[in-house]
Amino acid sequence: MAPTPQSLQDEQRRSANYHATIWDPTAIKSFTTPYTYELYATELEDLKQKARKLLASTNGTAALLKLIDSLKRLGVAYLFQDQIQQALDQLNVDQNVVSDDLSTVALHFRVLRENCYPVTADVFEKFKGGDGKFKGSISGDVEELLSLNEASFMAIPGEMILEEAKGFSNESLKILLGKMEKVKAKQVGRSLEVPLYWRMERIEARNFIDSYAVDDSKSSVLLDLAKLNYNLIQSAYQKELKELAEWWRELNFKEKLSFSRDRLMEIYFWATGLSFEPQYAKCRICFTKYACLATVVDDIYDIYGSLDELESFTKAIIRWDVKAVEELPEYMRVMFSALSDFTNELAQQTMKDHGLDVLPYIKEQWGILCRAHITEARWFYGGQAPTFDEYIKNGWVSIGSLGGLVLLCFVQADSIADRFPNCLKDYSQLFYWSSLVTRLSDDLGTSKAEMERGDIAKAVQSFMVEKGVSEEEAREHVKGLISHAWKKMNGEIVENGFPGVIVNLAKNMARTAQCMYQHGDGVGTSTGVTKDCIVSSILNPIPL
Repeated sequence: MAPTPQSLQDEQRRSANYHATIWDPTAIKSFTTPYTYELYATELEDLKQKARKLLASTNGTAALLKLIDSLKRLGVAYLFQDQIQQALDQLNVDQNVVSDDLSTVALHFRVLRENCYPVTADVFEKFKGGDGKFKGSISGDVEELLSLNEASFMAIPGEMILEEAKGFSNESLKILLGKMEKVKAKQVGRSLEVPLYWRMERIEARNFIDSYAVDDSKSSVLLDLAKLNYNLIQSAYQKELKELAEWWRELNFKEKLSFSRDRLMEIYFWATGLSFEPQYAKCRICFTKYACLATVVDDIYDIYGSLDELESFTKAIIRWDVKAVEELPEYMRVMFSALSDFTNELAQQTMKDHGLDVLPYIKEQWGILCRAHITEARWFYGGQAPTFDEYIKNGWVSIGSLGGLVLLCFVQADSIADRFPNCLKDYSQLFYWSSLVTRLSDDLGTSKAEMERGDIAKAVQSFMVEKGVSEEEAREHVKGLISHAWKKMNGEIVENGFPGVIVNLAKNMARTAQCMYQHGDGVGTSTGVTKDCIVSSILNPIPL
């Protein structure tokens, strides 16, 4: 039998050689945990009451700051939002009576700035000598240096004193690192590698629970609460995953679009990074569905579609033209059908819950994403090497996090209903800087594998070629851009008074990207660090 044009074309198609998922839907359906809210409701409430009393009875700026910081890092601050807010309001009023202890001043600055209080970096001036540099006497105190280093990452553009603080604390800690005892050295090493402000909250909670357990000043009530709460959240995650596994199984992309990545579990783990608290189930489910579909769209453009097919697909998506879709190859019709079902489901839910017609805006985001992808496809098929600036201008969109953030605004529409749709424009810079961190983190983690299979040059490679520098220098430049993007994000947050839930989604998108790509491609490859994080976050409870 003579080969058909389609089968000839299939033989010529590229492959990224993605491995099959290691998380079979049957395995996901078998997840269980002995910790459920029904069984542990009384114990949880009892521990929460004791923690409330502890918070109410804690006096002194330093002690209260340390307690609030510990609650956040243990992953239980959301249980005491109102009480913490009252404490922070008081700490904000008391800004001028902060002690001369650098650890306390830095913690005070970091906690207030992260919670959007108008605190100035001038509080660090008194720790500088007559020569304008930080006093040498500080350089031997690990706790002060660590606190200063963590605070420096709250900087907004132009705060030179925080840049100086970062450089000074960083260098001083590196010098002291070899002289520290093991536990402290591990803590400092982690801080130098990834500052607290950039860490994925769920992973930080798991790590900090272990650190807190060996802290002499710990509260056994808080430790017990953190462990139980961590385990109970796992039961919520497992329930959501089972629902998502059924949705994914029904789509049957494994057979219909077998060239694409099957990464439901990894993407759900990403969703837990955006909003880990149990009350954000709708956010996690929406983002997982969006990102699973966006990942397959990415694979269509990156590895499978011919340029002619991709041009036709892009036009059909931008116009949302059902008739044009009917002329597309079968695999693209399958993709459009899945996008359409998801889009209509989210639009109907948002109309029902919040009375907002978001359908045109969801369709628009799919069009924006496909436009960015077709630009990269044209570069690839045309043998073009974009300049670094051209690549970045397109790449912050093609990474897909912008669409995710906009769609999550609709899930959290209570926060935006009174200013919709203008708020989408208001958030554009916040979402831009968050998406840029996501894109650059992805490039640092995945560019080698993508270059090996012949993709277009990513940020690292295009900078190397354009500037004639080594890979190491290019990677350092990209890391510098990530730091700059965080400062710009901080500036947007400080200046604009955006709703807290929107701010957290933008920050957490960037944090999770940095976590996912810190050790390579955490989405493309399911083993190694990503698997360990998934197992500890979703499957393995902490022994009580």
